[in-house]
Amino acid sequence: QVQLVESGGGLVQPGGSLRLSCVASGITFFLADMAWYRQAPGKQRERVAMITRGDSTIYADSVKGRFTISRDNVKKTTYLQMNNLNPEDTAVYYCNTRYNNDYWGQGTQVTVSS
Repeated sequence: QVQLVESGGGLVQPGGSLRLSCVASGITFFLADMAWYRQAPGKQRERVAMITRGDSTIYADSVKGRFTISRDNVKKTTYLQMNNLNPEDTAVYYCNTRYNNDYWGQGTQVTVSS
């Protein structure tokens, strides 16, 4: 059974930082491309960042230079380091992989507010 479990969300002031983690189980992690998505209230879910099994990365224009995606194949964990956060980054953040199928975590709330 595939599971993706996110953690690390919370309330942060504008300009602050958070690091999200996603622990995967039930997949051959080092072969999987991993991604972070987010969904703000009233908006469609959008991909924020992706890291391939070969460690290539892709970012949404809105987060380039502020967010960094990384992975630890030993810990089967994907990270999203988020710096210089602003209120427009407020959303539920989801971990995703399309390894054999489309799998999602339960999401973690990130709120940027003063």
